[in-house]
Amino acid sequence: MAITYAKAPAKVILFGEHAVVYGQPAIAIPVTRVNATARILPQIDASQGQIQVQAPDIQLDKKLTDLPEDHPLAAAIRLTLTAIAPVHLPSLSVQISSTIPVAAGMGSSAATSVAIIHALSNFFGAHLSSEQISDLAFEVEKLHHGTPSGIDNNVIAHQQPVYFVKDQPIEFLKINNPTHWIIADTGEKTPTREAVAGVRERYQADPAAYSPILSAIGEITRQAREPLASGDLALLGPLLNENQDQLRMLGVSCGSLDALIAAALQAGAFGAKLSGGGLGGNIISLANPEIAQSIAAALVQAGARHVITTILQANELS
Repeated sequence: MAITYAKAPAKVILFGEHAVVYGQPAIAIPVTRVNATARILPQIDASQGQIQVQAPDIQLDKKLTDLPEDHPLAAAIRLTLTAIAPVHLPSLSVQISSTIPVAAGMGSSAATSVAIIHALSNFFGAHLSSEQISDLAFEVEKLHHGTPSGIDNNVIAHQQPVYFVKDQPIEFLKINNPTHWIIADTGEKTPTREAVAGVRERYQADPAAYSPILSAIGEITRQAREPLASGDLALLGPLLNENQDQLRMLGVSCGSLDALIAAALQAGAFGAKLSGGGLGGNIISLANPEIAQSIAAALVQAGARHVITTILQANELS
């Protein structure tokens, strides 16, 4: 058997994070500038059926049988093997690497799972559909995040911009004109699970105060759908800012995020907001392409650890 590998992109949420957990819509796009990669290599000198899991980024090099059931990498492998049920299981190595920032709202965990599932299924000739891969990755996401919305695994597995409502059929967005986005990392890492749990605690303690915020985020997301498709920067920018105002009211922004958002706006961005769980991680800003590089430079000057520019390209969806 030959070496098999698969890549999965990162993602950013443009609108609707946190509210999406409560049934409101969200919009997310893939970010192909950074990826998770999984490689499957046959092991000639290992015991029959032995699977070695190697992830140098986290100093992991262990047999699958030595990893607990709830270890996310092990879970992705086991779920895939259960789904494809190979007749013969040779000894092999699963090697994982990633250039996606961890705990920064870019879907690192989902991308890693998608890459593993895709590579492993291809290795055995199973060729799972994008929907099947997404469903398996969602099961792993539950280990990472507790009560995930499902948006990360969907946008990453399908590698298309999505309009997502929990427990409803996924909608892929037709994009008629490109938009330019700048992603800036505060360098502060907060697991999404913690941020989601904090919002849930506040919501359960005072639903009358927090329900209107979640509803407002949902309405902003619905309003953003058409200008995103048409590339109307003048309409999209204020919606980003309004979404950020609501996220501050939810209690998921912080000083480092606010500082980068202010820097992006001062440098000429049409709008900017946090993306993902918040309490650290990334911001996104919408840029005129002519000044995208100057905005990126301003974000670095303001303390961003990493800056990624990405373009949401026009697509051919019908």
